[in-house]
Formats: sequence, structure tokens, C-alpha cells
Amino acid sequence: MPHMENIFEKVSSLAKRRGFIYPGSEIYGGLAGTWDYGPLGVELKRNLKEEFWKFAVKTRDNVVGIDAAIVMSPKVWEASGHLASFSDPLVECKKCHHRFRLDQLSDSSKCPDCGGELTEPKQFNLMVETYLGVVEGEKLKTYLRGEITQGVHVNFKNVLSSTRVKLPFGIAQVGKAFRNEITPGGFTFRSREFEQMEIQFYVKPEEEESMKWFEYWKEERRKWYLSLGMRGENLKFTDHEQLAHYARAACDIEYNAGGEFKEMEGIHHRGDWDLKQHEAYSKEDMTYFDEETKERFHPWTIETSGGVDRAALFFLMDAYREEETGDGESRTVLKLHPKLAPYKAAVFPLLANKPQLVELAKKIHDDLKGGYMIAWDERGNIGKRYRAQDEAGTPFCITVDFDSLEKNDVTVRDRDSMIQERIPIAELKSYLDAKLG
Repeated sequence: MPHMENIFEKVSSLAKRRGFIYPGSEIYGGLAGTWDYGPLGVELKRNLKEEFWKFAVKTRDNVVGIDAAIVMSPKVWEASGHLASFSDPLVECKKCHHRFRLDQLSDSSKCPDCGGELTEPKQFNLMVETYLGVVEGEKLKTYLRGEITQGVHVNFKNVLSSTRVKLPFGIAQVGKAFRNEITPGGFTFRSREFEQMEIQFYVKPEEEESMKWFEYWKEERRKWYLSLGMRGENLKFTDHEQLAHYARAACDIEYNAGGEFKEMEGIHHRGDWDLKQHEAYSKEDMTYFDEETKERFHPWTIETSGGVDRAALFFLMDAYREEETGDGESRTVLKLHPKLAPYKAAVFPLLANKPQLVELAKKIHDDLKGGYMIAWDERGNIGKRYRAQDEAGTPFCITVDFDSLEKNDVTVRDRDSMIQERIPIAELKSYLDAKLG
């Protein structure tokens, strides 16, 4: 990734131009902190979430998944502490965007974390209010969830009773969350509506064993980003100097966004705080019974909590290149990992006004699209089509030319190397299978 101060602007411009991400409600002047994912963006996010689910659930015997409701009982948010801690006079640092309760600051003029300037105090609640019911005056006030975490904890006993899971085990979830951000910004980095991908991993309440799992999940999550093409030099762990009230240990995986490392995912040792809180407020037993030791206890939780939107943004940044092509020209290209790329290949007829080329190209396109997302393009010259697919992150371009009619093969061009090779049409599926994994 080029180390450029305006990487956010460059990526956001490409994202809108190519249909990755649009400003929310744009024709009405926009709605700050909201974003709409276009045809390419929705595929990128879908691929990202599928890869997370494969990592978290499909390839593991000790993690199961759930999909909890976005709207839950307001008592959930009392128990979790969101209502109490998110409704006090708050100030926010204009530099690092950390928020602080005004009554807990010894110096209200500067940020205790980085020394930056603080905003004026505001009576602020991060929770987004909503109402259920049809009769005015009798509606139940509740909230759109501020995080997806609590949906897992309130279903802890349900998962235990309906599955055969035993400690240590995890519950994974991907879903929407909502926050009344004071200062949304940084493109999709800080939004009011966003998606999270999380694992709540329950372990025995033992210090040494739980810290082993904490370190295990730190490394597992780092390796996941690397396995999808993110460069190691752009990732680092940063331990929390000041721990949240529920945390026994915490660190962030940060990404180097144009020279400044920004939070991408948090790994937290939450202890038994969540389960004990929900037990206290719901009066339901939230303990685990160990059949081997005949002990009953509240498990401790190791949490991995990442933003889908932040990950998508940082993968776009990491893949973004401006390159000289060697022929006196330059190109903008997204070198996305093939598993994340919205389209896996594009099929072109060399000339759009030659019916035989178009017919064969259409047949190849239709044969391949059952297994992969395949683009079709017959506009302009072949060079412009290559450049358009480079910007979209498409790994391979398949061109049907006049030789294809006689030899039953096509030209396949690699996005990253720009090398072209002839591949028999009958071998295209197996070729893509091997390249795309």
C-alpha cells in the first residue's frame, strides 16, 4: 500500500466509482455515519463474512454459531452496563476519538491517553433508542443493540441445553450493531451502523489456562488476516493500558492506515463479568456444571471482536496500488486475495461486433458463473476492460479471440503479474479451481 496521507480519500473515491461503497441516503444530502454497499461491496463483505464463518465455525469442533435478535429486552442493556456508562456527560478526544466521562477526568482540557484536545461535554447516550408496540403512550422503549456480544451471553444456557458443547467452547456471531457516534468519520472506519464478527470463547476460571487461550486467539486472528493477503508489516498488537471495567486483559489488532495504526479488532479477556451480570439481573442461573469434576462455576470468556466494515476498508487499503505498467502507462489495481475478490474472473469477446466471438464468450461466461461470480464486459477496447477489472480487483480476465474459434482455447490474463497464457476452454474450470482455492 502506498504510504500516502490521502489513502482514505483515494480508496473512498475508488469505492464509490466502482460500486463498492456509496454514502448513505446520498440523494437526500446524506446521513452521516451511514453507508450503502454497492454491487462489488456487497460481494466483498459477503466473502469476508463467509471466510470468517469458515475460520470460526466450519473448521472447528468447539465453536458453534448463533444469530441473535437486533432488538432485545432493555434489561439486557442495564445488565451489560451500556445504559449507565453511555448516558453520562461525555467528552471525546478530537485526535484519538477516545471518550471519557467528564466526572472521571482530573484535567478536562486534554485527553489523558494522547494529550489531544477534548470536545465540549455533552449528555450523550451511545445507544440508539427505538419503540415497540402499536398504541401511542403504551410503547415499550428499547434499543437497537450497541454490540452483538450480549446476544451470545444471554443465550449461553440455551446453547448448553440444546447442543453437546463442553468447556472450552465458543459461540460465534456476525451481525449488525448501532451506535450514536459523536463524530463519525474516516470513511467507514467510524460509523453509526456497522457489522461485527465475534467469538465468545468460554473457558474454566483458571488464570494460567485462560491466558493461554487469550494468547491463542490473538495469534489465530492475526494469522487469519495474513491468510487473506493482508501484509504483516501493516499489523501490530497494542495492549490496553487502561482496562475496561469487565476486562482482565485486552489488546487490539491495529492496521497501518496510511502511516497511522488504527484499531481493527479487539481481543478481550472478559472474565466472568457478563454471565454474572445477566444472572444478577435476570435471576436465572448462568453457571456451568462440569460433569468430570462435579463443580459448578461461571466460566470466563475470551472474546475476539472485529468490525466487518473496518476489515473490508483495511483490506481495500492494503490491496490498493498505483503502478507503472512498463509500457509508459499506469494503472490503479486492487490486489485483493482471490477469496475476497467480488468477481473471480471476467469474460470478454475480443470484439463486440463479431457474433461468433460474443456467442462463444457468452457460453464460457454462463458455464463458469454457476461456480463463481463472473463478470461480463464487451465495452471499449481490451486494454480499457483490463484496467476496469484491475480496479475492481478481479484476479483473472478471460478473452475469446479468433484463435479461440479454431483452437478451442482462450487467453487468461493474471491481474497481479499481467502475464497472459493460453488455456484450453475445457480446462478453464479446473484452472480457476486451482488458482482460487
